[in-house]
Amino acid sequence: MSRRSPSSPPPSPDSSGGRRSARGHDREILALALPAFGALVAEPLFLMADSAVVGHLGTPQLAGLGVASALLQTFVNVFVFLAYATTAAVARRLGAGDLTSALRQGIDGIWLAIGLGVVVAGAALVAAPALIDLFGASPTAHPYAVTYLRVSALGIPAMLVVLAATGVLRGLQDTRTPLYVAVGGFSANLVLNVALVYGAGFGIAGSAWGTVIAQYAMAAVYLRVVVKGARKHGSSLRPELAGVRASAQAGAPLLIRTLSLRAVLMIATAVAARLGDADIAAHQITLTLWSLLSFALDAIAIAGQAIIGRYLGAGDEAGARAACRRMVQWGVLSGAVLGALVALVRPVFMPLFTTDRTVIDHLTPVLLVVAVTAPVAGVVFVLDGVLMGAGDGPYLAGAMLVTLAVFAPVAVFVPALGGGITALWWTIAGLMMSVRLVTLWLRMRSGRWIVTGAVRG
Repeated sequence: MSRRSPSSPPPSPDSSGGRRSARGHDREILALALPAFGALVAEPLFLMADSAVVGHLGTPQLAGLGVASALLQTFVNVFVFLAYATTAAVARRLGAGDLTSALRQGIDGIWLAIGLGVVVAGAALVAAPALIDLFGASPTAHPYAVTYLRVSALGIPAMLVVLAATGVLRGLQDTRTPLYVAVGGFSANLVLNVALVYGAGFGIAGSAWGTVIAQYAMAAVYLRVVVKGARKHGSSLRPELAGVRASAQAGAPLLIRTLSLRAVLMIATAVAARLGDADIAAHQITLTLWSLLSFALDAIAIAGQAIIGRYLGAGDEAGARAACRRMVQWGVLSGAVLGALVALVRPVFMPLFTTDRTVIDHLTPVLLVVAVTAPVAGVVFVLDGVLMGAGDGPYLAGAMLVTLAVFAPVAVFVPALGGGITALWWTIAGLMMSVRLVTLWLRMRSGRWIVTGAVRG
């Protein structure tokens, strides 16, 4: 599939009514998923660049960065619905053959991002010292954390615009432009960090300013692409209250889903901390690997959002079902391959993070749990993306709340029942992902997610 931009015409329906061969679906999935994976991997590189540069300033500065960046990521990541909901809405209208309306909805999503960004940035600026205290930063790290958070908070509006604009382009079946922008942004961020921290002597504030400048540059590139397409196709650039409200309503259930998933991870980390130092160390290392696996699997889910939304917008139920089946197969295969890699590279992976024999002994069975359950995770990610693409946010929110309700009591009782970190990860990768699989699979089998038309009624 060739690159598509906002100025490109909507895709023509297949002569077969959208029922492509498996090979045709494979090409389409890969064309969207591979660039999406590259863009997803580029995101954590921002933090890695900051950590590498700031780490040479001293331990207090690095500790301050750790606390502040965790808060910043939370502020931004809870609004990931700006990308997901926009992708689905834009893809539907594209599938219906109305590129002007697709761009119009995307622009309203961007306006929503700007409004939310200004509010969140203002709150972060005011509450920075209290938030840093809440996270328990040491007295030596506290001033550095406050400085970094206050400066980087200025970039929150740009970060949310990037999320929304990324959703616009994904909905238009273009995942290559976000990849190029992400790579360019990471490169600029690294250069700016070095120049401002060491060249200009700004210290940790220079690192924050480098990230802020890079984020606004990324937002400017996205806006230029979207505005160019909007002008070409006669889409208004002014915010429409009804469109902004529709974006917020579509995003609200996905916000609940995201917060519920965050709660699962927070509970898991809190339980791991009660198990002992070696257990929490093994837990954190496993979470790092889990995040990397998530990027790979989420790339297929992003392809699912764009493809399913377009098929349903075009009124092609058969095409949507066929694409869903093929993506589930991709999810199983990807999960199995990634699981096998985890099992095989364990001896190489573990020494990269620790040489502590106790931690390695705890980590070895946990990584096997991740490896064994990876195919389940692969299907869960795909079905999550399919239902997002269908605009089935309320069901996703309810399903995630059910998952949280099942997971929380079991996880909390792991220490009381004498379980260790391996038992905890069976509740995360085994129980939690299995409950998600059941709830999502039942929805997929029911067919109730299939609602055709330019707008989900």
